[in-house]
Amino acid sequence: QVQLVESGGGLVQAGGSLRLSCAASGRTFSNYVMGWFRQAPGKERVFVASISWTVGTRSYADSVKGRFAISRDNAKNTVYLQMNSLKPEDTAVYYCATRTRLSNEYDYWGQGTQVTVSS
Repeated sequence: QVQLVESGGGLVQAGGSLRLSCAASGRTFSNYVMGWFRQAPGKERVFVASISWTVGTRSYADSVKGRFAISRDNAKNTVYLQMNSLKPEDTAVYYCATRTRLSNEYDYWGQGTQVTVSS
């Protein structure tokens, strides 16, 4: 059973930083992609960033490029999202998810962690 557990959310002032973690378990993730998504109140869930587990290829939404960085620790089966220069519009529930490299659909999701950025 695949499990993704996010942590690291919280309340931060605009301009501040947070690091989210996603601990993954339940399978070997070497041929998978890990992604971060977010959902603001009243809005759809949107893509934030992704990283391929083995090669480390990264992708970012335009809204976070230059401010957020995704990384992974293979030994700990953990993916991180370092968020810098946070803005109030980054306020959302952040979700970790996983998919195979050959699929466009993320099939496992974490429970989410709240990030609130005050102005």
